[in-house]
Amino acid sequence: MAAAAQAKGLEGWLITLEFPSYYAVMTYAQDRALREEVYAAYCTRASDQGPNAGQNDNGPVMEQILDLRQELAQLLGYASFSELSLATKMAESSDQVLSFLRDLAKRSKPFAAQDLQQLKAYAAEQGCADLQSWDSGFYGEKLREQRYSVSQEALRAYFPIDKVLGGLFAIVQRLYGIEIAEQKGFDTWHPDVRLFEIKENGQHVGRFFFDLYARANKRGGAWMDGARDRRRTVDGVLQSPVANLVCNFTPADSGKPALLTHDEVTTLFHEFGHGLHHLLTRVEHAGVSGINGVAWDAVELPSQFMENWCWEPEGLALISGHYETGEPLPQDLLEKMLAAKNFQSGLMMVRQLEFSLFDFELHATHGDGRSVAQVLEGVRDEVSVMRPPAYNRFPNSFAHIFAGGYAAGYYSYKWAEVLSADAFSKFEEEGVLNAETGRAFREAILARGGSQAPMVLFVDFRGRAPTIDALLRHSGLSEDAAA
Repeated sequence: MAAAAQAKGLEGWLITLEFPSYYAVMTYAQDRALREEVYAAYCTRASDQGPNAGQNDNGPVMEQILDLRQELAQLLGYASFSELSLATKMAESSDQVLSFLRDLAKRSKPFAAQDLQQLKAYAAEQGCADLQSWDSGFYGEKLREQRYSVSQEALRAYFPIDKVLGGLFAIVQRLYGIEIAEQKGFDTWHPDVRLFEIKENGQHVGRFFFDLYARANKRGGAWMDGARDRRRTVDGVLQSPVANLVCNFTPADSGKPALLTHDEVTTLFHEFGHGLHHLLTRVEHAGVSGINGVAWDAVELPSQFMENWCWEPEGLALISGHYETGEPLPQDLLEKMLAAKNFQSGLMMVRQLEFSLFDFELHATHGDGRSVAQVLEGVRDEVSVMRPPAYNRFPNSFAHIFAGGYAAGYYSYKWAEVLSADAFSKFEEEGVLNAETGRAFREAILARGGSQAPMVLFVDFRGRAPTIDALLRHSGLSEDAAA
């Protein structure tokens, strides 16, 4: 924040509504009034509420988008945009999606209520008797520290960017039999952007750009884009794939390298999983090469799958090392971090289910007379355990479904988590760095892109259809995990 202020010629600290800045205030600012001020500004962006009420209000735009999507669906013979969305997805019907989400919600909500009860009790001990939305991140982090004596900030020192990248590359090289090397001397769109090449048995496979750090006027969040597809041209030339991998981490400062929180390490692995899906394809038809043509609710499988190695001791040993001494993550810190993995996982699960059900129902029932806000309130009645203030206008900045590709498809994250957890359970059975299992995953899932139905690919790898059990176990939301 000091650096952000300095960059604009200002004194002191500059708090922006970019997510890293917002998240830092919500998690660490002891000044409750400041947290509330920043929360109110953040959750009312582009709406009829908050400090800039009515300026750039997205409310009418959302209605227009929903009207046009409904019109498009009907022109193509579908009753709703949700049904149109499913035409190209792995899920087979609206009922199947809603049943899947509601089943998860039913199983998760008691754990979420328990999480909230514990958080409220802790906050009350700390003098906050009326826990509000702008308090939950702050007291949640303090409770995590108290229980496990581990904070995301304390972990940063053990995840310098080059150590993380070196470990990430070592893991995928072992699993998939590839080599990764940085390429210098190429022009990029910013000095911080780095270019890497993938080879297999000395032969060129593809390249990817890493644009990892937040900067002014850069789109927030993290994502992967296919810059070029693998394909066989009309001249018979095999074109190799190129991917862009973009994050918004805090850049290097004060002579230190860029240091990542463990959450950011997980984000990096996630996006790299998308990149590998695009780069390791063996398909030569652009329409189904890499990530192209992959059912949207299955496209998150390779990315969420990669996150698992951020939690495995064998993976952590490769990606962590103190930026000054190089010493590995201490065993006691590792054990606390693993113990903290599913901290508040019930609350996180129902939050994601709220987003998923809201999105799907919004597009399934548009035109039934309910407003966007009324649809959201109905979903919150069903699944939420903590209600935000009435002025909250979360949908107005829900870019995933209004400006991204997740309209009537946000459920895909949870759907793909079931796939990824179940796929990873095979590695748990056979060894998390087992090269034979890694090659099997590469050939069944990564290499085949959108060339076949995702259920066919999954069954080819796993030997059976996916089940929900591994996800609940990994999330600490099964009776076995709770015990």
